[in-house]
Amino acid sequence: MKVRVLGTAAGGGVPQWNCGCGVCTRARSGGWSRTQDGLAVTADGRAWYLLNASPDLRPQILAAPELAPPPGSRDSPIRGVLLSTAELDHTLGLLALREAGSLTVYGSAPVLAALDGPFPVRRLVAPYTDVTWTAIGADRPIDLDGGLRVRAVPVGAKPPRYCAGVPGRDWAVAYHLTDPRTGGVLVYAPCLPGWSGAFASIVDSADVVLVDGTFLGEDEMARATGAGPTASTMGHLAIASSRVEMARHPGRRFLYTHVNNTNPAADPARTDVPVAYDGQCLTL
Repeated sequence: MKVRVLGTAAGGGVPQWNCGCGVCTRARSGGWSRTQDGLAVTADGRAWYLLNASPDLRPQILAAPELAPPPGSRDSPIRGVLLSTAELDHTLGLLALREAGSLTVYGSAPVLAALDGPFPVRRLVAPYTDVTWTAIGADRPIDLDGGLRVRAVPVGAKPPRYCAGVPGRDWAVAYHLTDPRTGGVLVYAPCLPGWSGAFASIVDSADVVLVDGTFLGEDEMARATGAGPTASTMGHLAIASSRVEMARHPGRRFLYTHVNNTNPAADPARTDVPVAYDGQCLTL
């Protein structure tokens, strides 16, 4: 399995356009940045799948030579998208894929329903391309083109703001991807409100775990900007808490992603927290 990290920031990216916190100020002065969270994965090097579709998707694809169309064609190795949430920073990029010849989009039932209602992506892209919308759940793994096998594990019941009050236990899922030929296993959980037993069980089988690194501490937003909700209120397990859980899973490689612009760990000069970087490539 080959993995291309497309982006590693939470919604708004780093620096965020309207934020003057310490991290964003250092990013501007230092000339570095992070685009919004997402991955591209493949088992055979030909059929690629995106994990989430951020608003930064077009430049992310252009920066990944593996995702370029063959010369003289109007095609793409991108076969589909796996959505971990219905949040705007994970779904707005679907609109940028409207030129695709065809596409399969996977997500939990509440996520697909949100994209057919409050945020009507399904109706918006239908006149432009042929999209197959497929519900995916923990009870039925799916085999993808190229050989990857994937299953979704529900990890969070918090809906996006535009779906406030809409019930559902799997508004956020973690993905467990396996390459049967190599035995490589990737777990991707950019939005993780708590380290549940179900999540711990898939971590135990993984070689690499890309996990929610939104906030370093519980009250980070208030400390950085003078106001803002806590990490847990926003549906994220702070790094200070997840590192305790990681110690219970020796032998696994953990990399943080979905790092908020207020998070000091977003700074590439900081090396005490293992944060993935935009463009990073992994082979499992």
